[in-house]
Amino acid sequence: MSDIENEVQELRRRIEYHNRKYYVDAEPEISDFDYDKLFSRLKKIEAQHPELLSPDSPTQKVGGEPIEGFEQVEHDVPMLSLDNSYNLDDLREFDKRVRKGLAKSENIEYAAEIKIDGVSVSLLYRGGLLVRGATRGNGAVGDNITANVRTIASVPLRLNGNFAPDVEIEVRGEVFIPRREFEKLNEMREAEGLQLFANPRNATAGSLKLLDPKTTAQRPLDVFLYWLHAPAHIMPDTHIEAITLIREYGLKTEPNTALFNNMDDLLEHIKTWETKRSELPYENDGIVIKVNSYAQQRALGMTSHHPRFAVAFKFPPEQKPTKVLSIEVQVGRTGKLTPVANLEPVLLAGTTVKRSTLHNEDEVKRLGIMVGDTVIVRKAGEIIPQVVEVLKDKRNGSETPFEFPENCPVCGTRVVRPEGEAVTRCPNPWCDAQVRERLIHFASRQAMDILKMGPSLVNQLIDRGHIKDVADLYSLDKETLAGLERMGDKSARNVMLSLEKSREMPLDRLLFALGIRHVGSRTATLLADAFGSLDAIAAATQEQLSNVSDIGPKVAGSIIEFFAQPRTAEVIAKLRAAGLKMDAEKKTSDTGTLNGKIFVITGALSRPRDEIKRSIEAAGGRVTSSVSKKTDYLVCGRDPGSKRDKADRLGVSVISEEELAALMIQEPSQIEFSFD
Repeated sequence: MSDIENEVQELRRRIEYHNRKYYVDAEPEISDFDYDKLFSRLKKIEAQHPELLSPDSPTQKVGGEPIEGFEQVEHDVPMLSLDNSYNLDDLREFDKRVRKGLAKSENIEYAAEIKIDGVSVSLLYRGGLLVRGATRGNGAVGDNITANVRTIASVPLRLNGNFAPDVEIEVRGEVFIPRREFEKLNEMREAEGLQLFANPRNATAGSLKLLDPKTTAQRPLDVFLYWLHAPAHIMPDTHIEAITLIREYGLKTEPNTALFNNMDDLLEHIKTWETKRSELPYENDGIVIKVNSYAQQRALGMTSHHPRFAVAFKFPPEQKPTKVLSIEVQVGRTGKLTPVANLEPVLLAGTTVKRSTLHNEDEVKRLGIMVGDTVIVRKAGEIIPQVVEVLKDKRNGSETPFEFPENCPVCGTRVVRPEGEAVTRCPNPWCDAQVRERLIHFASRQAMDILKMGPSLVNQLIDRGHIKDVADLYSLDKETLAGLERMGDKSARNVMLSLEKSREMPLDRLLFALGIRHVGSRTATLLADAFGSLDAIAAATQEQLSNVSDIGPKVAGSIIEFFAQPRTAEVIAKLRAAGLKMDAEKKTSDTGTLNGKIFVITGALSRPRDEIKRSIEAAGGRVTSSVSKKTDYLVCGRDPGSKRDKADRLGVSVISEEELAALMIQEPSQIEFSFD
């Protein structure tokens, strides 16, 4: 394989990874600017080497895959992304392409809109009533989030005006959380001991994919609409007229949309907003430019990825100078040492930045950073503030060098840096900093799901000597909890109930909660399924562990190292005494009543879907997210949506929860299965 082919494969792998982190997990790891550089590089190579283009390339699709757990919605008109531009010369080239695609005598107007940094949605109104809300998903298929959209105060359930019952009007826009509301949301979460949201967009995406609309209703979501699709007798002739009509319907639009009939005035408009973008009360990252005339838009058409009549000008990452007041080293859950620069506060991308991670020792050396330095900080995409440059010409001799510590700053243990790794670690697993972080991880929603057990509560419990490890959580009593700051009888009672409920968590959740390095939730499930008990995992050899699918020598070595620690056995003994589950639930995949059958779950049910899914899998069945000819049963609750219709079309058996329960207690020979 040639160097260029290797680069293409690596670019595709990285782009797909970041697509999933952004669109599915809502946990972006890089800025939009850095992502777009990867995407642009791949597009350029594929244009130069068309023989390398393949149907599965990220350049051939739009967005990410729909989130599992929601009904899927097919968009009648695909929700395409826009081509991006980062300099004004690109916009002049865009203007040339537009004029080349239209008759020379035509007058061309451009609409310019503030680009909101939020989450794209589609709202469908039938007869003036809101009947569906959907995410963009992969552009062709999204998720039905109607119940969550209905909770947004700025989304009317009925449009202004009179409409025939069968008239459908679709509007699209961006859901977002205003800056001040985001700050208040994080203040509230901090008070409740919950993990803080990284940025408004992340909080918005997470809120829209919640399965409980009551929780979504508590989030300060807002929306701006900017796209209209309606019957011909309703549709106006231009985009600006459509924005006016959207407002007349009682829908909210971004108030700074402007119209230009020449590119010079448009470019001046962009320069103005580039300097005052932080004055807006919501996150924004550019200006969207569209040909105003719908007739001209149709004449220009679109590619498979983006329309030819529109482009998004992305503001360069906002960056400002500030001073480094000090550099401290933090110790994480796995012992990783991370240097952090404490900065002179600076307003950046709408929020005050006081700290910036320096990542690791190599990054500190690369920057050549010293305490007292003037540095350039950027916060591209509202993710983690980052020092991008040291202004060494600003030094006056008062700066002091920073030396990476040879001993852990918390427990004093000699730190280690394995050969070939960039990370320096404290090897003492009972370092106070690691214990605190492990406790927070143990109690997190993805692990044991212990209510309110966030940093504030954990730190109080440790500082007052109430707990020393995760097992001590199960020795707490209501009186102890009620005596802590920001706690009371009701909060203490809820924590105790949550602790009691966590004793019933299955082995894979406990294994993940223990915080073993390299053991995520999926690996924990594989280990629980393969060995069946915590004792068997603890006693497994390197070879036995490596024989498990997707577990290599590095992960196996980390597991062995964890269980070899003397205090690990003490903690597990206390967890066992507290009544936590040390054995995996027995699975009867070979002889279960649902052996080999494929199920899809839809609609509102009496129990959480995860619980129903586990019961099906325990009986040998398999649960998938979409209905197909291979589906044996659709378990259907109230308001099932499109999956019920598809099941009927394909002849898939539709059953209720009660009928599912009946199937699960019958002998296999008593069940009549139909096959397509």
